[in-house]
Formats: sequence, C-alpha cells, structure tokens
Amino acid sequence: MTQRPTLPAGPGVGYKPQHYSAIMSDPGSVDWLEIHAENYMGAGGRPIAQLRHLAERFPVSVHGVGLSIGGEGRLDADHLDRLKHLCDWLNPASFSEHLAWSTHDGAFLNDLLPLPYTQATLQRVADHIDEVQTTLGRQMLLENPSSYLAFAESEMSETAFLRDLTRRTGCGLLLDVNNVFVSATNLNMDAQAYVADFPMESVGELHLGGHDEDHDDHGAPLLIDSHGREVADPVWALLDDVLARTGPAPLLIEWDTEVPEWPILAAEAARARRALSRAPRRVAA
Repeated sequence: MTQRPTLPAGPGVGYKPQHYSAIMSDPGSVDWLEIHAENYMGAGGRPIAQLRHLAERFPVSVHGVGLSIGGEGRLDADHLDRLKHLCDWLNPASFSEHLAWSTHDGAFLNDLLPLPYTQATLQRVADHIDEVQTTLGRQMLLENPSSYLAFAESEMSETAFLRDLTRRTGCGLLLDVNNVFVSATNLNMDAQAYVADFPMESVGELHLGGHDEDHDDHGAPLLIDSHGREVADPVWALLDDVLARTGPAPLLIEWDTEVPEWPILAAEAARARRALSRAPRRVAA
C-alpha cells in the first residue's frame, strides 16, 4: 500500500504557475503547497508536469471548488471520477471542499452559495460526504464558508452543523480564519465566540486570506472574501486565538486574485511561520 504523506504543522501557500521557478529555487520559504483540483484534471501538459515535480519536493493539499457538496441534486459522477483520478496519481496529503452549493438543474454557477442549517440539509450534505469519501478512499476536510446572509429557517448554528457532520461522516474540518472574520462582520456575530464553539478536535488544516472592505445599502460594513490582498491584521489576531486552542497546525496563505510577485507571498508565509512559532505545543496524553 502506498504511504500517504501528511501536511506539516507549518506554512503553505496556494500554488500559482507563475511562482514555479521561484518555489523550486527557494523551497525553504514554505513547507507545503495547495492546488485547486479543477485546474489539474487534464491528462497532461505543462501544468501536470510541473505538479509532478513539485510533489516530489513538497506535500500537496488538493482543494476542490466544484463538487457542490450542499447541492440538492446528486453529485456530478464525471467530476468525482476525475477528482479520484487526480488523487490516485498525486496521492495528496489532504483533500478538502467547501460547505456550499454551486449547481442547479445541471448548470454550474461560478460561486459558492450558502446553505440553511437544517436537519434536511445536514442529511443531504452527510450523504454527499459519504459518497466522496467512499469514492476517493480517503477522509475529506470541509471548509466553513464566508457568509453574506443568514437563513431564517436555520435550525442550528454553523458550528453545531459542522460538529454533527463530523460525527455522522468521520470527515475532518478546514477552519478558514478569514472566513470567520468576514462572516462575523457581515452577520454581526462574535468571531471569538464562534472560535470558542468550533470543533477544533476535527481541524486538519487552517486557512488565511485577504478580504476587501465595502458597505451595504444601509451603510453597514460589508467584507468580501476576495483572496486578493495580504491578510488583515484583525485576522492575524483571530488566528492567535485559534492557535491557542489548536496548537501548531498546517496553515495556508491563499492569494487567488491580483496575484503578487513571489517575495510578497513568501513574506506572508514567513508571518504565518512566526505565528505558528508562538502557538502553545500540545502534549500527547
């Protein structure tokens, strides 16, 4: 049986092809890399060749954005087959997806849309997670969303919903700290209270990213999870709260739009390494 790699409790970055040469010549800047699954489902070419070289030097996390785990319909069997093929040859250290939906009546919507937290939604998402984990033969991590609205019909909190999903399916969780901050601001929630109630025992990976500031029609602050700038200082502060509960963990810097030159992204990774160095070490029982 092929041994499965693990993600180190250090900084990683979302890989972008324009950074390939810099990463290969300066591998000490990061401990691991993340790719978006949908960019590597082809049969070959330069992207696959570069990924093979990177995977020889770094643990790789595969992050999906197109499964529509929360969708009302069945999962796309062809998409899931292509995802399985990628995971089979790449043998990534981790696979994750979003708690969201992005399909309707056979159409794919280029967005990650929110869900009401009801028992019916819980059962549907759990069934989809079971199908993914059975098909891939591996645990998946589910990421908390960035939210811009809440549903009146929700029957439980987001943290309770995620906790029940881990109990039903055995999936792990990806805690995106920027998403917590964005949702808390947009929905007038307490970010520290959310973190305190989050099922940290199931967290396998942490994410940080940048957001844009705007205002809604009533003049209230509105944050957009853009992944297009450096991580904001209040998000770094919230990360310290998270790390006080988790200890050191795999920590990713996401920067997907307005992608900067490598030194800027490497500087964010260095700041993540410093934050991890301050985290309390957990002693095994």
